[in-house]
Amino acid sequence: MLSDLALSRRLERAEGAANARFVEARARIHPESDACWIEVAGAYAMFDGPRSPCTQTFGLGLFQTSGAEDMARIEGFFGERGAPVMHEISPLADPAMLRVLGERGYRPVELSSVMYRPLDGRTSAAGGDVTVRLARQDERELWTRTAAEGWRDEVEFGDLIADLMEVVAAREGAVDFLAEIDGQPVATAALAIHEGVALLAGSSTIPGWRRRGAQRALLAARLDHAARIGCDLAMICTAPGGESQRNSERAGFRIAYTRIKWGLGGC
Repeated sequence: MLSDLALSRRLERAEGAANARFVEARARIHPESDACWIEVAGAYAMFDGPRSPCTQTFGLGLFQTSGAEDMARIEGFFGERGAPVMHEISPLADPAMLRVLGERGYRPVELSSVMYRPLDGRTSAAGGDVTVRLARQDERELWTRTAAEGWRDEVEFGDLIADLMEVVAAREGAVDFLAEIDGQPVATAALAIHEGVALLAGSSTIPGWRRRGAQRALLAARLDHAARIGCDLAMICTAPGGESQRNSERAGFRIAYTRIKWGLGGC
């Protein structure tokens, strides 16, 4: 499978759709939040609160060219809600976007490795003393609490994690996984599905249980589940060169491209 425009469109739409489901879950659980999303020129722009990492766009310039009116509409969507304007933009988007972003005062603020691997239906096993299973509906609170504990040392969004994980557990089109050691919940992960693409995200391990193989087991279990339900492609986004990228490469993922997040003005 080639890393080309068609692949990028599948990957970016899958991540955009997963974040749209997140925003819809937020609006359903907390109607007062004003959480919502719109589509402009093929891009998904979503608002989940001014500080939420989900408040941004996906797919800008990838499905069609975004002109001045489109950009103004998107910027107005965020500005009216007091949120920063952020765009995750694939390097396979319309090259004209670089000029548009420069003229409007955007600057690069973050890099991410977008990784993928085909799924051929074969199952994989992680082994070790970690047991992974699907979290039941009546375990939503347990999953949320375990996930939040695993993310508690996240510096940028540490105080938002419990709230974010509550919404992650409630979104549609996703499956939550729980890893246990000796019956003790120690790690979590999520899997979002969109048109045959399985997006692996939301992995966390409680600090005292790290380096016991929980994330390796969760990765294997999610790939197995995605293959069994008919997905032909898996994706994951990581920090470039980090441990998550190395673990993903060991599991057969390869880098499709390095993506840049762009912020407007002082974002």
